[in-house]
Amino acid sequence: MTTPEPPGPPSAAEPLLDVEDLAVRRADGHELLRGVSFALGPGERLGLIGESGSGKSLTALAVMGLLPAGMTAHGSVTLGGTQVVGAQDRKLDRVRGRAAGVVFQEPLTALDPLMRAGRQIAGPIRRRRGLRGKPLRAAVLDALSEVRLPERVARAYPHEISGGQRQRVAIAMALASEPEVLIADEPTTALDVTVQAEVLALLDGLVAGRGMALLFISHDLAVVAGVADRVVVLKDGSMVESGRTRDIVREPRHPYTRSLVDSAWALEGELDRLAP
Repeated sequence: MTTPEPPGPPSAAEPLLDVEDLAVRRADGHELLRGVSFALGPGERLGLIGESGSGKSLTALAVMGLLPAGMTAHGSVTLGGTQVVGAQDRKLDRVRGRAAGVVFQEPLTALDPLMRAGRQIAGPIRRRRGLRGKPLRAAVLDALSEVRLPERVARAYPHEISGGQRQRVAIAMALASEPEVLIADEPTTALDVTVQAEVLALLDGLVAGRGMALLFISHDLAVVAGVADRVVVLKDGSMVESGRTRDIVREPRHPYTRSLVDSAWALEGELDRLAP
């Protein structure tokens, strides 16, 4: 098997997110994730790619200290200068949202079904900026405008708006705390192709405009190739390859990565841009 080298940031800037030899184990000792290492610096974009069950989402949960009960993380995860592995929730609450915000795959389950969209966006804005009353309402409308949603969405419950609109609300919530890192975990998988393209373009513009770092998680190499500068490939809970996206697409070394590239070439024209 090809031994991947951890794709550290090319710049000399201190990493915003530094993951070293991350492992996740169940209570019975079974390892679900092992030997995952990468770093993400200011303004950088890293893609985590692999099939279902490869450990992508588990990596995101471990990075945020949000693993389900019965699972424990081992190794080192430094987020916004805070060591995540083994930290108490109170300590992690100080970095969640501000150091990193998360957009999950299915907004209908990520959003509170009993709370209007505007109120859900208002929560992190109030905690981050201390706003109340009219200034808070104005900030909520600004947040909706930034993700290209009309004012009426503020009064709607999640079930009253479309899937694409729900995902935009989730993005607005993730950005409300002004994070340095945005973690997007399969953010367009539940959307149809047209809406998927719109949300990807929106994310691209927001990340660039705010100068955020991006950790983009997907099973689709063609999507990742259009978003991320570097890639980590996961299979069965292990890293099998990592490097610059362009290099991975042109000359995949591991057989599994090669199969991903072949499938992407068969389905998408996006890789044409990265072709020799």
